[in-house]
Amino acid sequence: MKLKFSETTKGILLLILSAFFFALMAVFVRLSGDIFFVQKAFFRNIVAFVIALAGILIDIKKHGYQVAVVPKGAFIYLLLRAITGSIGIFGNFYAVDRLVLSDAAILNKMAPFFAIVFSFVLIREKIKPVPLAAIIIAFLGSMLIVKPSFNFSQMIPTLAGFAGGVGAGFAYACVRKLSTLKCNGKIIILFFSGFSMMLSLPYMIVSFNPMTWQQIAFLCCAGACAAGGQFSITAAYYHAPASKISIYDYTQIIFSTLLGLIFFGQLPDYLSVIGYVIIISMALLNFFYNKKEQEKK
Repeated sequence: MKLKFSETTKGILLLILSAFFFALMAVFVRLSGDIFFVQKAFFRNIVAFVIALAGILIDIKKHGYQVAVVPKGAFIYLLLRAITGSIGIFGNFYAVDRLVLSDAAILNKMAPFFAIVFSFVLIREKIKPVPLAAIIIAFLGSMLIVKPSFNFSQMIPTLAGFAGGVGAGFAYACVRKLSTLKCNGKIIILFFSGFSMMLSLPYMIVSFNPMTWQQIAFLCCAGACAAGGQFSITAAYYHAPASKISIYDYTQIIFSTLLGLIFFGQLPDYLSVIGYVIIISMALLNFFYNKKEQEKK
């Protein structure tokens, strides 16, 4: 018997998968050691670029060149997605290198909020009260886990991390807009990865940090996980609007905690456990609310 999932359920599953990939990516980035954030960002994108390019070439061979055609009106959103997505990556990596990891994480988790706001701006997706309340409560739950302790003497990296969250949120909204224009998801990833690599290239030429084979291996693994996360999150926002699924992006915090325990022996405290309960509860509330709304139609 073949299971049938609604578009929203597909979006949820894909977003949870992307959260796992991005959490695993962070583990490999951490294991790679003290390397400048721009260089880490370059390796994060090069694997995704190669995989997306290979996927497009396979699609062209199977279905012809029309699968690689950028739809009318889509280029501006591809460019905006590339610019804001690059801001998201550089801002997050810069903050991770200079802030307490919990501060950097909470700043990055601003992305779901801005994804909903920018989705309203770009494609007029309605924001219903229950999903919005669930996201806000989940965000408060996430603060119990990461326990931010902002140091205003580090205002620049703090602002960089915040800008990264805003950029990522706008990028996700652009993906949703591109889905309405029927733009190939592989084209979106290829364009974004290539654009971000080009921004990193001047540093790579002038100030490349020599790496050991082990560091190269870790960064390649980080790039592969980033590619998995990028493909999954792109597909997720193709299937469902941000207002219905963005809350599940918070599962990355849970995955990060579990992986931190496995790889670094980090144990969560009681506040973190309370945060997990809140996030999972809000995810369930959102899921059953959307299911009930679908049944009404």
